[in-house]
Amino acid sequence: MFEHAHQLRIHYALTDQMGVVYHGNYAQFFEIARVEAIRKLGYTYKQVEEMGIIMPVFELNTRFIRPVRYDEIITIKVFIKEMPQSYRFVFHGEIYNEKNEICTTGLVTLYIIDTKTNQKVTMPEVLKHELQKYFPET
Repeated sequence: MFEHAHQLRIHYALTDQMGVVYHGNYAQFFEIARVEAIRKLGYTYKQVEEMGIIMPVFELNTRFIRPVRYDEIITIKVFIKEMPQSYRFVFHGEIYNEKNEICTTGLVTLYIIDTKTNQKVTMPEVLKHELQKYFPET
């Protein structure tokens, strides 16, 4: 399993009138952590795009457990629990507050798309090679 954690301080613009993070911002939080997770594998998302693929979000599920408030530092964890075998790339996510309480969970499914043909493709071999290190059994 591959795991990455990223911390972020909640600034005022991310909150609603109640001082709680606006629900629409959670998709961005999971995206920030995904991009940094790819960087941990040795590539920027820009480099991945230069390989001739894009990875649009196909599905996003979010479960809100407890609120996150202005000025808190959150930890966004993303997990790849299974080695991608096709064009589907699934990230599981969890967001924790400063007390290490789980606040939000998420599941984001990306599709790997060839930029020239606009068709679903498997992961580029170089990226697959780096990710494979976390899945020695496959």
